[in-house]
Amino acid sequence: MKKVLTLFIALLVSTIAFAQQSLWGGGTLVSPEIHENNTVTFRFRAPKAIKVQVTGDFLSNPSVADLKEGPEGVWEYTTPEPLAPELYNYSFIVDGLKMPDPSNIYLIRDVSSLMNVFIIGGGRADLYKVNAVPHGTVSRLWYDSPTLGTTRRMTVYTPAGYEKSGKRYPVFYLLHGMGGDEEAWVTLGRATQILDNLIAEGKAKPMIVVMTNGNAALEAAPGESSLGLVPPTTKLPKTMEGSFEAAFPDVVKFIDANYRTVKNKSGRAIAGLSMGGYHSLHISKQYPDLFDYVGLYSAAIWPGKDVESPVYKDMEKKLSVQFAKKPALYWIAIGKTDFLYKANTDYRKLLDDNHYPYTYYETDGGHIWRNWRIYLSEFVPMLFK
Repeated sequence: MKKVLTLFIALLVSTIAFAQQSLWGGGTLVSPEIHENNTVTFRFRAPKAIKVQVTGDFLSNPSVADLKEGPEGVWEYTTPEPLAPELYNYSFIVDGLKMPDPSNIYLIRDVSSLMNVFIIGGGRADLYKVNAVPHGTVSRLWYDSPTLGTTRRMTVYTPAGYEKSGKRYPVFYLLHGMGGDEEAWVTLGRATQILDNLIAEGKAKPMIVVMTNGNAALEAAPGESSLGLVPPTTKLPKTMEGSFEAAFPDVVKFIDANYRTVKNKSGRAIAGLSMGGYHSLHISKQYPDLFDYVGLYSAAIWPGKDVESPVYKDMEKKLSVQFAKKPALYWIAIGKTDFLYKANTDYRKLLDDNHYPYTYYETDGGHIWRNWRIYLSEFVPMLFK
């Protein structure tokens, strides 16, 4: 423990020194360095370290790569093959201690983990970039939820031109997974970049996108509420037990009252990943006249055995009512190695047995943001046609 603490202090002092140097025009390490052939070099300065590794979703098997020490204690690793276009995350492991790259200021939080990110451009990954197109506006705002008895925060995207157009817009309610919050789709999901770029290319209708906090016990994202600087966690009360679904009409009423919306079923969509897919499934069947477009991304399907809520009662009867009203699109997507694959297969069988129409989209990979960004970029162009 003493050795790890000594190393951490040395690295911190080194990082501060280089940060000060950069303020006065001094050089810092380039990391990551993306080469013309899309191989990537990672560098970390740690002259007293014994072992430095890099881990991230650009690696598959093994999921950790060793850096080699060079002159002046600079450790280095270059990917043996070019990386495909994508947004990637990574971290360093220095003598067993996981830490961000001090040379890369671009960080995102996933629940309680901080990770550096970089983008390899091209193909679909260009949707994840901030490109030279008209940009929408992203607002964080508070609303009253009488059902939950609290004031809560949401993130709302309005498309380019909304402020001056005078037009009414359809609304897409986009929900996060367990441990996420109203920031998740903006940071990890690149939702605003995806919407900006698809709308600019004429591949998607201009729309309002509402990203709520799906944790019914919380007012807002960690550090953004009266709870103070609490640590993020997935172990929260009122998780997937019906409270959030029962209170969702509060969100719709607030948006319809405060934005120029298309106030009918044909002008509303709902989708989400994992827990957000679970919420989308049960909200849309609980309120069959609210949403014409439903998307389940790697969705959890069934409530826990010990969960008792009127939201989950008579599931098959509620589905029959929902599909009798003929939703314009019911879309299910999942990765082949996702741990929820079987649950989704069983759910699709239930839909098939009852001749309920849906569209199915399958990808490689598992329960990962890479897939959810793909699903978002596939789903959005199908809305409000």
